[in-house]
Amino acid sequence: MGGEAGARSARSRALAVLRVRSRALAVALLPAAVAVVLLVAGAQGRIDGRGWDTARWAVTGAAVAVLLAAAAVAAVIVRARPALSPTVDLAESSAPDLYRLVRDLADRLDVPAPSAIALTPDCDSWLEDRTHPAHSVRSGRGALGMRGDVGARGIRRRSDDAPVLVIGSPFLWWMRVGELRAILAPVVAGTGPSAHPDIASARRFVRGLDAAVAVTSGSGVGRVRRVLLGFVGPIARLLLRGCRTHAAEMERGVAAAASERAQTVDYGLRIVAQEQVGLAYAGWDRLLTRVALPAWRMGRWPSRLDAGVVSALTELSRRDRLAEGFASRLGERPACDLLEEPGAADEAASLLAARLFHGGPAEPGPDWSPVDWQHYPEEVVDRKWRAEAARLHRVLDGMDELDGAGAGPGGEPVAPTLARVLEHLAGQDGEALAVGIEAEVAVEDASSPPRPTMEEWGDCVPLFPLQPPRTGRELLADHVTAMVCCAAVDTAGASPGLDWLDGPALLVDGERRGDLSSRVLTLLEEGDAEPLRRWLVGVGVRPEKPVRLV
Repeated sequence: MGGEAGARSARSRALAVLRVRSRALAVALLPAAVAVVLLVAGAQGRIDGRGWDTARWAVTGAAVAVLLAAAAVAAVIVRARPALSPTVDLAESSAPDLYRLVRDLADRLDVPAPSAIALTPDCDSWLEDRTHPAHSVRSGRGALGMRGDVGARGIRRRSDDAPVLVIGSPFLWWMRVGELRAILAPVVAGTGPSAHPDIASARRFVRGLDAAVAVTSGSGVGRVRRVLLGFVGPIARLLLRGCRTHAAEMERGVAAAASERAQTVDYGLRIVAQEQVGLAYAGWDRLLTRVALPAWRMGRWPSRLDAGVVSALTELSRRDRLAEGFASRLGERPACDLLEEPGAADEAASLLAARLFHGGPAEPGPDWSPVDWQHYPEEVVDRKWRAEAARLHRVLDGMDELDGAGAGPGGEPVAPTLARVLEHLAGQDGEALAVGIEAEVAVEDASSPPRPTMEEWGDCVPLFPLQPPRTGRELLADHVTAMVCCAAVDTAGASPGLDWLDGPALLVDGERRGDLSSRVLTLLEEGDAEPLRRWLVGVGVRPEKPVRLV
């Protein structure tokens, strides 16, 4: 679909959406119109009789009821707050070069400049309408707040009606300035169609319907309000079904028109930059699931996730021959240089990522503190291993007590050694141990602080959970691996480390040992401990020595 064709299609579909609204208004006014006709005819003596009087008052009563219902539906649609994406808002004073780049881009595209810029901790960029009065920028929210500002107070809006440009924060750190401009061109071009009155009106109507459906079906609605609004939800859903197809086609037309308009700006570079989008997404996903998630589960949140993306993708380019050319780009100016305080923006986006993907608190605290990459190995990796090793031995102790072997000679507790774990697992499948670990993890998760409720998030939508729950077998493999790593650190001079793509890593003589997991799986799946024992001998681990637990 070409640019002009897309624009025509978008306007046509916007009118179709507005016709749905007009028809709904006509249906609401129809009983009132009939009542007016009957009342006027009765006053003029054209219709008379008891039957006509009854009909006249019945229709008038029905018209009043319909008008009241229509007014209630309209009030809910107008007052309901459409959901917003959780973001970190950037004041122009904190990113003047970025605002200048976007403004120049809008001038080249001959479209209105976005009203503001915000960051999202995800690999995507879009325009978001925040013209609803409830969506005005809130003052007093710190730089680490869910939608707190980085820099000066508030946001200086150049146009009250223009949408906000939301940029994926990983893009700013991985992409070069030219690549970012090329990627943002079709997004910024979308402000042109957004300014068209019919499209803007149709979007407001659809967003209002979406918000009304959410309000009437939300769990936080009180009993009385649920009864009063019980009829609003079905009507809003009916109207939404009537215009959903038109709205989807309208957005396709808007996207086609924006893409066509943006072809005049850095088109060749955009093709190359699209490769970086896919690469950044892959690196971001690995960083969240392999590196950030273990820290989040311990009550720590890495404070420089976006900087970690650069390290992760640089490591990927070193390992993968297909990505060799990507590292050569790093000599060019990174897009994060467009920010006055990249570190503050990274920290705010990193905390928001922890909230979105894990459900952590909004502010740092004693049980929710930041950790930098330099201290990640000892403050996250080592603590994770020792906590899991301690849990493994607690479960073993409980199983031994059932067997009457919970203590050694003289009633002393059995020492936490790797040899004990190997003896228990050799020749058996470890199912009972896996079940015990899974049960203890479930108890600890249940006693941990609850995640934010939808009411606490307000008009924003969280994205957690990041990963599905782990099975007992997966947990057992993690715990046995942790026990081996603790023994290697305590008896063989190994050290905890961080692998940017795989997360916690065991370093022996400064080199990562990635051959441990296969030996652990052989032990758990086949009951064969010999491959792991040979590995331990090669590294110099002494399984009979007690390990330090938390």
